[in-house]
Amino acid sequence: MSRVLPLVIVLALIGSAIYYLNRGSSVPASSAPVVEVTSLATTSTPSSTPASTGTTPKTTLYPRAKELSEPGAFINTPSDKPITIQSLVGKKVILVDFWTYSCINCQRTQPYLNAWYKKYKDQGLEIIGVHSPEFDFEKDANNVRLATKAAGIQYPVVQDNNFATWRAYNNRFWPHKYLIDVDGFIVYDHIGEGFYDETEQEIQKLLTELHTRTGGGVVGGGLVTPSASTPQAGSPETYFGSDRNEYLGNGQKGTGGVQIFTLPSTYARNTLYLGGTWNITSQYAEAQKDSRVHYRFNAKNVYLVASSPSAQSLGVTLDGVQQTLVSVSTDRLYTLISLPAVGEHELELTVPAGLKLYAFTFG
Repeated sequence: MSRVLPLVIVLALIGSAIYYLNRGSSVPASSAPVVEVTSLATTSTPSSTPASTGTTPKTTLYPRAKELSEPGAFINTPSDKPITIQSLVGKKVILVDFWTYSCINCQRTQPYLNAWYKKYKDQGLEIIGVHSPEFDFEKDANNVRLATKAAGIQYPVVQDNNFATWRAYNNRFWPHKYLIDVDGFIVYDHIGEGFYDETEQEIQKLLTELHTRTGGGVVGGGLVTPSASTPQAGSPETYFGSDRNEYLGNGQKGTGGVQIFTLPSTYARNTLYLGGTWNITSQYAEAQKDSRVHYRFNAKNVYLVASSPSAQSLGVTLDGVQQTLVSVSTDRLYTLISLPAVGEHELELTVPAGLKLYAFTFG
């Protein structure tokens, strides 16, 4: 018996470690003290029990919703004028979604947010997208407006360039959704992708509670049809800038400035290799001369956050075969590779001078 108890404790600790690794990985960002980006694993983290409280006061179960703090530009509000969470409490159920437009995890949740808004906005749901930028180009209000329009977002979006609202909610993830009930309490939250049926059911519960106050009926019925499951990539998000280039396989990690890189003869999996001359900054690597990238990945899809002062063509080669030329112009996430299934492959990029690379993401 004395041997069994320690074994149980060890197994419990291992299980907890796996759970938190699936939730996300901690990465420092220049615009916030600590930022954690979700992994592709889906994670549900209700802030407390479901909305039904019985006779227990809500004040003992749930935290109060926080106000939008130091907001920047407002998008999709009447005349782009400011709104507040407090002005909606008692009138609406509020879904606060923390996102940043170049994040693939955020992009994959967007169709559900759009569908929920279309389905429930006339029944009392308000969604507020809090745009907390990962990269400096995402601080540009015009870039956010263009991305909002491209994603088909019709609900209000507010810029959070200083991460003030992010900090008020003690948030650490993109994307992260918070549901606020009619009384202004955060009764549910969810980190990352997935669990869309669970989140929608909570929306329906909270709208039903709102309607009991206003004389409406029960909100229920069918749920938004879920899409195909997200491919589980075996490669991590990989950054080019010196602040987070932990997967750099040649050159000097964490070091800025102009460097000349020599590609090796063999390549390790999930390791970033640069060739030619690059100027390494805190957030990105800018191609200078004879610039190439090599990455051996395990995934179905490969995405690249990139920008360029003018339209330039990025050469993409997969397993030694030229695939396509990707035109890079605006500051955003680009799709480089889409395959039928997850697998291991070697990717090589030919990068023209002046093009800035920020991060690989995989799916």
